[in-house]
Amino acid sequence: MTAPRIRAARADEAGLLSELALRSKAYWGYDPAFMAACRDELTLAPKEIAPRRTAVAVDGSGSVLGFATLEGEPLTGELGMLFVAPEAMGRGVGRLLFEHLVSTARESGFTGLTIDADPNAEAFYRAMGAVRTGSVPSGSVPGRVLPRMLLTVRR
Repeated sequence: MTAPRIRAARADEAGLLSELALRSKAYWGYDPAFMAACRDELTLAPKEIAPRRTAVAVDGSGSVLGFATLEGEPLTGELGMLFVAPEAMGRGVGRLLFEHLVSTARESGFTGLTIDADPNAEAFYRAMGAVRTGSVPSGSVPGRVLPRMLLTVRR
């Protein structure tokens, strides 16, 4: 098996990436009502792909294994989305996307990235060097709070 590689996402992949995000979120056992509430927030429009600096991880055949977005402007931006296809979890795809995103942030002049994490992803972001700085309300589910994390982008 060849190692995954990173490339820029294409606008025509917006639907594919949106569905991947939903499949990835559902992996954690959320019920259908929760998933329906998240649909809008996890949907990418073709016109959003480039401005959100969307990168995809692909396997040797070109199949998309995951994607990530780097949002905002320096100095502090946001890791907006990072999702890995359930069948690719545990194979280093998330780490590869995260490291690519941080490298891009560094090259673009960012000094920090905020992350509003799914609670199931908090341990991953901690392992990547992010620290929890508080909590924020969910953009999809009223009354739900998410860990707010910060990653310092080192030069």
